[in-house]
Amino acid sequence: MFGARCVLRALRSCSSAPCARHKPSTKLSVRDALGAQNASGERVKVQGWIRSVRSQKEVLFLHVNDGSSLENLQVVADSSFDSRELAFGSSVEVQGQLVKSPSKRQNVELKAEKIEVVGNCDIKAFPLKYKERHPLEYLRQYPHLRCRTNVLGSILRVRSEATAAVHSFFKDNGFVHIHTPVITSNDCEGAGELFQVEPSSKIKVPEENFFNVPAFLTVSGQLHLEVMSGAFTQVFTFGPTFRAENSQSRRHLAEFYMVEAEISFLESLQDLMQVMEGLFKTTTMTVLSSCPEDVELCHKFIAPGQKDRLEHMLKNNFLVISYTEAVEILKQASQNFTFTPEWGADLHTEHEKYLVKHCGDIPVFVINYPLSLKPFYMRDNEDGPQHTSAEDTGGF
Repeated sequence: MFGARCVLRALRSCSSAPCARHKPSTKLSVRDALGAQNASGERVKVQGWIRSVRSQKEVLFLHVNDGSSLENLQVVADSSFDSRELAFGSSVEVQGQLVKSPSKRQNVELKAEKIEVVGNCDIKAFPLKYKERHPLEYLRQYPHLRCRTNVLGSILRVRSEATAAVHSFFKDNGFVHIHTPVITSNDCEGAGELFQVEPSSKIKVPEENFFNVPAFLTVSGQLHLEVMSGAFTQVFTFGPTFRAENSQSRRHLAEFYMVEAEISFLESLQDLMQVMEGLFKTTTMTVLSSCPEDVELCHKFIAPGQKDRLEHMLKNNFLVISYTEAVEILKQASQNFTFTPEWGADLHTEHEKYLVKHCGDIPVFVINYPLSLKPFYMRDNEDGPQHTSAEDTGGF
């Protein structure tokens, strides 16, 4: 009876006086947790996948990543948390206190109070192995898992930042974003071989088309943008384009994303080239500042020796030369070309690479091409026997 009275008295006391409660945990990404300036024990919740597990006698160390950062967040827990389910590849939710780390390897660490395994992973059957750098050919076999690797994760974060930077540049400069159709009836002046779109089920009458006309996956949004430029002075699109070119080289992709823009009432070709240079440099600077660790990894494992080229490009203005000047430079070159440079012939990849190298590894605009090499609507410079058009190559 005495014990029951004590319990009742305690319950009454708890109901009349506020009980000590933990503040709800703030959900943070790994990137935000790592970037915390004043980690003084605030309660946070982090969700992600285990990248490594290290168990000691009294302490358990986990490295957790959620895809927001190349760097992992170190989780420090009591050894009592150790479990077979806490394995490389498992998805977890960790709650605890974000504190400064005594180690020089990281600024902060998460002192775990609760670890929940959301999805366990059979480490023996898991195709990705801890501390093993898998070749890209091997990773292609596992498209649903390869994005967890450092290399693919970095590439996707860089691409995400670059895409956002492109949209931001055009928005800040007054362009209207147009969603041009993916399925279209035009071939955009023969810009590439077309993928034809048909229903998967056979059409009973072969002479009839689903859209009443032949339809294709778009090779360019240019013609649709030109229509829109009759109502909006500045428009752009950034979407998927398709080319049915049976080639295995990096220069010929079946599907890729392309930036296209149209500007009405343009005063000069120089104004257009300034927009292109601004887009290129703004996007590059945004990527370099937003995800430097990812860029560094790409320079180390994917494109070694290319780091200085980006910085060199940002420090210099793009060069502008005429088509005639370009042909003369190529004719005077000591290098032997597969395609002999001649006035009136189009420039090939080998010519473009030489011109960039000759000009100091700076992007080059080539203007005033022969009118015969350009579409009918390009402006005629009316410059006599050579007959050139007021258009650039788009730079290279």
